[in-house]
Amino acid sequence: MVSELKFLNTKMFQRIVTFFEKRSFGVSTYLANCLNMSTAKVRLFFIYSSFLAVGFPVLFYITAAVLLDIRLYMKKVRLKVWDI
Repeated sequence: MVSELKFLNTKMFQRIVTFFEKRSFGVSTYLANCLNMSTAKVRLFFIYSSFLAVGFPVLFYITAAVLLDIRLYMKKVRLKVWDI
């Protein structure tokens, strides 16, 4: 019974992690590629700095996510215009 519960908890945790990885904005990946760093180091920086700076990195992350999304949208629109 206990082993089944541990298996279900592990499976549920893995589903949650997979959900967030698929729907993440790609900010950490983009910054890591620009700075030639590991993505894990950038993510840890955001986590640790959000504890120290009382949420400012979260605002930066959301702003960067919106800007990256707009940038990708503009690239798609530009490609469609030139395909005509």
